[in-house]
Amino acid sequence: MNRLGVLIMRLEKRPERSAAMALASPFMALAMTVVTAAAIFALRGNNPFIALYVYFVEPLTALWSVEQLLVKASPLILIGAGLAVAYRANIWNIGAEGQLTAGAILAGAVPVFFTQWQSPLTLAVMIVLGIVGGMLWAAIPALLRNRFNANEILTSLMLVYVVQLMLDYLVRGPWRDPQGFNFPKSVTFADWQLLPYLTPGIHAGVLVSILLALLLGFMVSRTIKGFEITVSGLSPRAARFAGFSEKRTVLFCMMLSGGLAGLAGAFEISSVVGQLQPQISPGYGFAAIIVAFLGRLNPVGVIFAGLLLALSYIGGEAVQTALQIPDKITRVIQGILLFYILACDTLINYRVVFAAPVGGRT
Repeated sequence: MNRLGVLIMRLEKRPERSAAMALASPFMALAMTVVTAAAIFALRGNNPFIALYVYFVEPLTALWSVEQLLVKASPLILIGAGLAVAYRANIWNIGAEGQLTAGAILAGAVPVFFTQWQSPLTLAVMIVLGIVGGMLWAAIPALLRNRFNANEILTSLMLVYVVQLMLDYLVRGPWRDPQGFNFPKSVTFADWQLLPYLTPGIHAGVLVSILLALLLGFMVSRTIKGFEITVSGLSPRAARFAGFSEKRTVLFCMMLSGGLAGLAGAFEISSVVGQLQPQISPGYGFAAIIVAFLGRLNPVGVIFAGLLLALSYIGGEAVQTALQIPDKITRVIQGILLFYILACDTLINYRVVFAAPVGGRT
C-alpha cells in the first residue's frame, strides 16, 4: 500500500489453466445467471420460483414449444458455429446480424423479381444467394482490416446499421408489395420459395444447421485448415513461421462466418418470416456471440448452446404473456449470461493481484 493507502488491482496470467474449471465454466455462468434472473424477478414483485419455471421449464413441456425451440435454435447454431471458428483465430466478427440481413435481402430478391417462378431451383438459388450476400457483406470488414488494418469489431458492427437501413428502404419503397395495403413488406413467398417442413413445426433448415455445425466441428479438429485457424489464434507468430497467411485467414474466417449468417437469413425469410420486412430477426446475430462463447468456441458445443439461447427467447415470450413482464427481459438475461461467461473465462486464465504502485510504499 502506498502513502495514500491505494492498492492497484491487476490481472496476472496464470501459469496453467485448470482444465476442470474450463469445463465447468459454462455451467457456473449459467447457474449465476439463473440466480441473478431470480433476483430480478423478485425485485419486480414476481415470485422468482414461478417466474423461473415459466422462463426455463414450461417451454419444454409442450410439443409445439419444443418445435419452436428447435426452429429458433437453427439460426443461432448456424451463426454461432461460424463465429466460433472466427473467434478461434482471434478474428472478431461482431456484425453477423448485418450479414444475416444482407443474405436475406439477396435471397429475397428472387421471389420479389420472379414472383411466379416455382421450381426446386427457385429455393436453391435463394439459398445460394443468401450465402453470397452474407459473404460479401462480411468481406468488407475483412478487406478493410487486411488493407488498412481497420478494426473489424467496429467496421462489422457499423455495417449492421447500414444494411438494416437498406432493407427498411427497400420494403418501404421499390420492393413493397403493391397489394400489401401500404404495409412495409414485400410480396408473401409461397410454394418453392419456402423451405420444406420435416414436421408440422420444424423446417428443413433445422437439420441443415445441425449438420453444418458438425461439419465445422470436424474441420476445426481434424483438418489442416482447422489447425491453421487454431494456431493463428493461439500464436500469430508461430502461424507466420509455419507459413500460414494472416490475411488469408482473416478473409476465410470472415467470409465463412458471414456466409453462414447469410444462410440463416435466407432460412428465416423462407420459413418463419415468409417475406421481406423491416425486421428479419429478433437479434440472432448478436445472441450468437453468446452462443459461440457458451459453446467454448467449438462448433459442436454451439449446438447445445444454441438450444439454450433459443430457450431464452421462448421463455421471454412465456413470461411476457403469463406474468406481464416486458419482452426486454430476454436481452437482459442474455447479456447477464454473456457477462458471467466472460468473467468466468477471465478468472480461469488470470488471477487478481493487488499491489502497490511502482515507487509506492508497502
